[in-house]
Amino acid sequence: MEEPTLIRVIIVEDNPYIREGWTTILDADKEIVVKSVFRSCEDALESKDVAWCDILLLDIQLPGMLGTDGVEKFLEINPALSIIMISVLEDSEHVFKALRSGAIGYFVKKVSPEELVKAVKVAYGGGSPMSPIIARKVIDSMQKLPKAKKEYTLSDREQEILTLLGDGKSYSAIADQIYLSVDGVSYHIRNIYRKLQVKSKAEAVAKGITNGLIKIDRGE
Repeated sequence: MEEPTLIRVIIVEDNPYIREGWTTILDADKEIVVKSVFRSCEDALESKDVAWCDILLLDIQLPGMLGTDGVEKFLEINPALSIIMISVLEDSEHVFKALRSGAIGYFVKKVSPEELVKAVKVAYGGGSPMSPIIARKVIDSMQKLPKAKKEYTLSDREQEILTLLGDGKSYSAIADQIYLSVDGVSYHIRNIYRKLQVKSKAEAVAKGITNGLIKIDRGE
């Protein structure tokens, strides 16, 4: 039988007691092996283990280079490396800097042994493990982003008529220009009102401009 593939972990943490504790916890799991431990990003970046290991547990407040500044450097060596930040820092600035740089998970240091083991396995499986308090910050931040404009789907003919309405054309003028009966124009305009959820020409034109359905000519 083939030997099971172990999840290979590197730890970068300046506190020797925490390093030892994490190593003991992870090595006790039959699916995980801690290959290297370091007290700084600089020491870890000089190790050949970074190029072939799977998971990096990375502190932020380290001597020398901060962990948040080291994320991109580790990924330059090994783009497949899954980096989990584990820090006492819970503020949004550090959380989002780490995630924007390429970290895939973030835990606070009061992480339990069970959570630590699960985080490594989830990251190895392609997930993004986070402490609940960190996940809440991420969700809150996403919910505060400006809402995307709603997509409205008009046919080419409806968009043409809406644009002509925006130019101030009357129903009869539109009918003459696009070679359609006034009743035909009225039919299309009713469909435009329904799709845009409006009840008047002014509302239709305003919503058309807001959502990019009517292009404003900014001539000289």
